[in-house]
Amino acid sequence: MNRMHRLLVLIGVSAAVTACVTVPPASPPTPVDPTTPTQRLLLIERDAGVDDTELSVQPLRDPQVDDLRDTAKSKLQAGDLAGAAAALDQALGLVSGDPAILQERAEVSVLQADWPAAERFAKQAIALGSKTGPLCRRHWATIEQSRLARGDKENAASARAQIAGCTVPGLKRY
Repeated sequence: MNRMHRLLVLIGVSAAVTACVTVPPASPPTPVDPTTPTQRLLLIERDAGVDDTELSVQPLRDPQVDDLRDTAKSKLQAGDLAGAAAALDQALGLVSGDPAILQERAEVSVLQADWPAAERFAKQAIALGSKTGPLCRRHWATIEQSRLARGDKENAASARAQIAGCTVPGLKRY
């Protein structure tokens, strides 16, 4: 009986101690950014806007690379993001240092919601390309949207500030 009494007391004390434990308050839910990848791409395109006062220089292109870019565009229009990415990856295999193709690949990554890849491709394009013009603005806008999608607002603001530096007005001729 003494053993049974001790067991009941032990169970009672355990139950009392367990009842005293409080559950930590639930952490507030992380705010979810409702912006879709497609909306982010539209924001990138808007920020890149062509300024009529800017000089825009376009390089000569390899026909094979142009065909791959056209294939990527067709696949994008058909909704085949993986196919578009593969075509652009193949083009990058031919001309790895082309900032325009790197940017197109970054934008496909945005549509795939692959934010680290989008930022990586855009940063490569910045390192290799012009520091002015619409393409430069697209690079920085891509980085901004990638960071916003990951909740990194402080660094997104830093990228946003770089966009204005990409605009250099053309010469006024009289």
